Amino acid sequence: MKKVEAIIRKSKFSAVKSALHNVGVNFFSYWDVTGLGNEKEGHVYRGVSYSTSDIQRRYLSIVVNDDFEEVTIKAILEAASTGEVGDGKIFVSDIKECYRIRTGEKGGQTLN
Repeated sequence: MKKVEAIIRKSKFSAVKSALHNVGVNFFSYWDVTGLGNEKEGHVYRGVSYSTSDIQRRYLSIVVNDDFEEVTIKAILEAASTGEVGDGKIFVSDIKECYRIRTGEKGGQTLN
């Protein structure tokens, strides 16, 4: 099993969610987060432009079986990309085990 974590633009969340559903990833968690990065967002207030390093993003946490890793990553890459600085990042890590709380069963079948 793999844990795919993605930090994406909030404006691309709907497209990423649809792309994930289209490839069969129907369960994931997400949070609104603020971070620092290379992109600088500018805000205009009363005609004066202000630059801030605090950037609003959406953080997705998705656990998939090994055979869904590549399709999950591809769906996120295609749906979240604008080609500009600040599109985000994807991190992949191994998951040792998974348990279904209701039944106590463990393993990859608990993700279905």
